[in-house]
Amino acid sequence: MKVMHIHFGKDGGAERFFVNLVNALHDRGVEQRMLIRPDRSWRQELEHCGKIYEGVFRRISLSRFVLQARMQRILREFQPDVIMAWQLRASRFMPVYNKAFRISRLGDYPEHLGYYTNVETLVCITPDIADRVRKLGWKRGVEVIANFTRATPAAAIERRDLETPEDAFVVVGMGRFVPRKGFDHLLRAVAKVNGAYLWLLGDGPERANLERLAEELGIRDRVRFPGWKTNAYGYLSAGDAFAITSLHEPLGNVCFEGWGAGVATIASRAEGPSWVMTDGQDALMVDCADAEGLAIAIERLRDDPALRTRLCEGGRDTLAKRFSEQVISETYLELFARGSKQT
Repeated sequence: MKVMHIHFGKDGGAERFFVNLVNALHDRGVEQRMLIRPDRSWRQELEHCGKIYEGVFRRISLSRFVLQARMQRILREFQPDVIMAWQLRASRFMPVYNKAFRISRLGDYPEHLGYYTNVETLVCITPDIADRVRKLGWKRGVEVIANFTRATPAAAIERRDLETPEDAFVVVGMGRFVPRKGFDHLLRAVAKVNGAYLWLLGDGPERANLERLAEELGIRDRVRFPGWKTNAYGYLSAGDAFAITSLHEPLGNVCFEGWGAGVATIASRAEGPSWVMTDGQDALMVDCADAEGLAIAIERLRDDPALRTRLCEGGRDTLAKRFSEQVISETYLELFARGSKQT
């Protein structure tokens, strides 16, 4: 099996899963090549998996035609069984190459289907996204394949590295600092819980606003902004609870990170977490934008160590049965084999 990946993303959860899947397929003997943007921070994690090409696709630019010609040369030489485009930009770049099974992975809800003209099958990470593409009029193949995490328990960082007391109850949040992640509601929740500390891992355009809100709430001394961390599991392991507060979250890797790190999870009832998680079994679920509900959930975990243990065990069980690397990788391999036989 030979797979050509096209990925023009930058840094974030989608890129983390891209790296995870390429590595998982490599471990299963799949020959792969990858076209990615230059200077990606995660490039070195792919170098042992196959040949990497670099390029940037701009819809209105002469460089577009140069890159398309280059791709045709790569395809003639590599002759892949599968071409896999990741997200919108890569899907728009999908070449016309009828010798390969052409799929696009959708990590979010598409607004229209114009990007997928040369695609045969859409891989959607939740049933809800699959329903959306069908309602938009997609008549070709649709598959639902979730993400997985390669998270393994890591040694916890020293709390003193983030100027945090050893006996404090620490809540960890993680992701891009954009409004849809709901970190402002998490700050308001932490402000309601006496003595709780918050570590917000990540960065983005909302950072200044979040720092300002922490000041306004009077909790700046209990909030830490360590920045973006390529490997965050040491930080997660040092925390007591992991909070997913997204207002809109199809199914990011973030849904699995707390489970993988062995930390109890609190999650908003956004699309992805609602499909993945069961309240009281592997997470505590709260309504989106509900700071009061978040605060109550944080206090429950703080005051009930047995509940934290039970949720961690439930999370590990859910990961193993529904979202393990083995289950998801084998599902992709079955799709590749089925599609390439039809091509």
